[in-house]
Amino acid sequence: MPLAPLIEPFPDDKKKGLVSIGEYVDDKQPCDDNETEVDIASLKVSDGKVSPADFELLSIIGQGSFGKVFLVKKVNGKDSQTVYAMKVLKKAVLKVKDRMRSKTERDILARMKHPFIVSLNYAFQTEGKIYLILEFVKGGDLFSRLAKELMFTEQDVMFYLAEIAVAIDHLHNLGIVYRDLKPENVLLTEEGHIKLTDFGLSKEALYDGSDGSKSYSFCGTVEYMAPEIITRRGHGPAADWWSFGVLMYEMLTGTLPFRADSKKETMSQIMKAKLEMPQMLSPGAQSLLRHLFKRTPSNRLGYGPDGFQKLQAHQFFLPINWPDLVNLKITPPFKPTCMLDNLAFNFDKEYTNRTPKDSPASPPSASAHELFRGFSYVAPFLMDRQSDGIQFRHTDVGPKARFSSDLKRISGVKFKEFLGDYQILEEIGKGSYSTAYKCKQISTGNTFAVKIIDEMVHDPTEEVQILLRFKGVPNIVTLRDVYECSDKVYLVTDYLSGGELFDKIMRQNFSEKEASSVVEVLARTLDILHKQMVVHRDLKPSNILYSDPMCSPESICICDFGFAKQLRAENGLLMTPCYTAQFAAPEVLKMQGYHMACDIWSLGIILYTMLTGRIPFATGPNDPPEVILRRIELGPPQLTDSCWSSISDAAKHLVLSMLNVDPKKRPTASEILRDPWIKNRTLLPAHPSYSLQLPDAQTVKATVVGFFKALKTSPRTELEPVGASFLAQRRGRQKPTTASAAGN
Repeated sequence: MPLAPLIEPFPDDKKKGLVSIGEYVDDKQPCDDNETEVDIASLKVSDGKVSPADFELLSIIGQGSFGKVFLVKKVNGKDSQTVYAMKVLKKAVLKVKDRMRSKTERDILARMKHPFIVSLNYAFQTEGKIYLILEFVKGGDLFSRLAKELMFTEQDVMFYLAEIAVAIDHLHNLGIVYRDLKPENVLLTEEGHIKLTDFGLSKEALYDGSDGSKSYSFCGTVEYMAPEIITRRGHGPAADWWSFGVLMYEMLTGTLPFRADSKKETMSQIMKAKLEMPQMLSPGAQSLLRHLFKRTPSNRLGYGPDGFQKLQAHQFFLPINWPDLVNLKITPPFKPTCMLDNLAFNFDKEYTNRTPKDSPASPPSASAHELFRGFSYVAPFLMDRQSDGIQFRHTDVGPKARFSSDLKRISGVKFKEFLGDYQILEEIGKGSYSTAYKCKQISTGNTFAVKIIDEMVHDPTEEVQILLRFKGVPNIVTLRDVYECSDKVYLVTDYLSGGELFDKIMRQNFSEKEASSVVEVLARTLDILHKQMVVHRDLKPSNILYSDPMCSPESICICDFGFAKQLRAENGLLMTPCYTAQFAAPEVLKMQGYHMACDIWSLGIILYTMLTGRIPFATGPNDPPEVILRRIELGPPQLTDSCWSSISDAAKHLVLSMLNVDPKKRPTASEILRDPWIKNRTLLPAHPSYSLQLPDAQTVKATVVGFFKALKTSPRTELEPVGASFLAQRRGRQKPTTASAAGN
């Protein structure tokens, strides 16, 4: 349903003009010195003084035209060693409107205590600067995640919108209009929950607007502005629900609903343009967007005293358990990678690579002193006598890495010659972009394996992140060292002396009992990965090795996470065509997107091979992926060959369920662990049902190698760089002006 053009929806009565500032501010807006501010007289003030000397600078995590945002550590007092974000603004470069904005942000945050809103712990000033010491939110911002993934699934969007809506409603109940909702101002905690930040544009003492209490400021980010802000006929809390709709549209589609080459044209679209509703969206999502994009505020979902309750009841949010949401009992769809030894990991390396330094400030004007009277604040739970005499210091960043890889953001990566610490021995494996070798650590003489990756072909950052996250997890290969040198990355892992699963299949034919033990270990490991929203995407016998020369099932390790991916949601679809052909699920080959079920498909192929010594859907090493796909589309594999005659019905049932063409009908890893074929292993045959001779075994392995080569030589779709998209271009233009948002 298109939006109707705006026709005089607002009353013509106006109150006094209010001072504000935004990324787009009308300097001709009349100012009123009587603007209402929060009465801070009731705020408890610490007996001790807090100053820059109480904080150690760790790194820069954001920078704007008015100052910087630092990652800092408290060096004394009750909260010694606690890490914060420190927002530093220079008084001398702030205009009157900017000063009011900083004061407003301090006043609002001082009152705020909410799980979805960033908290203020200290506020103080020096002769030339003002300081806001804020809760440090490790996961970065929604802006960065959206820029990387371009769009989210509806399940992701539903979760984020629900938490954001709760935060906005809390602000509205306190009489605060946020007025700057955008992905840059939505931070992600270590667990993946949201926190709103940057309250410089927020306005207090504005309720539903029905009592005439409106603001007439022209402020905010243009693309997110509500029509009533543009008309300057007065706006209230309903303006936030329009911005809420813009954010929803952007997260679902990767683009903005109203955009043009100039701010004037963008505003014209907001006022008059018909909105094209993407048909890929569900009816519930389309309905919610239509109810949010009402140009008359009183008709907009969220308006009025019961507006939030009506929004909660909308069909789009039906799956949400709101009490559980507020109590943080709902598991977020995405958990950011957070490094204990690199706290700034999720922030822009353009800033974090700089040496943190709080430079001297020019003296402010006399009016600035008066405006920031009463600015200092200490959160009540931090009340404690602060020790004096601590010198302000900072930690220098070491030498900058020579390479452009994101590995330099991961603590522990060594940027030096690998051969200075290790001796490379024989080759033990080769892939499309890497080669694996046996190696010896020179200092200890211990044997390891090293995977050497060509950075010009493949970025190993995500592989390293995932291996570090699961370091110490049983049955996942342990990453011991990471080196980067001369466009090569060296991943040092344990040497798995028992060899590949495929080699054991060729060497010793599997009984059902042993195959059941192997599947249990693999399913248990996949269950751990999948519960953490990680999919391996290249599970095959050559990536499954034994750490024990005796090849006991419990010594199995899954390795080579080069194609592994952090999923976005439980049904998040991945479009990257990474696979080994004969173990690839049909939806992978169709490039329709795939998720955790593709690992289950691959495990089904492995089980089929362990039970029969054959590979389904493939006849030889020269079968191209499209031929395999055609065979798969003919239906499930026929288990009527003589090799299946002595195999139990329970095993056949599990194989067919894992190889179901419909990924939704495949069992999960957890369900496989509960399958009777796994639980009742003692009843299974202990002798192989087939006899695989050496020539046959060599043919089976050659089939795998041949398909892997076919994958590398198959035509690839040429994609434009991500930077060519409108989303990336818009974010690139805005980047210098959003530093404060990224750092709070």
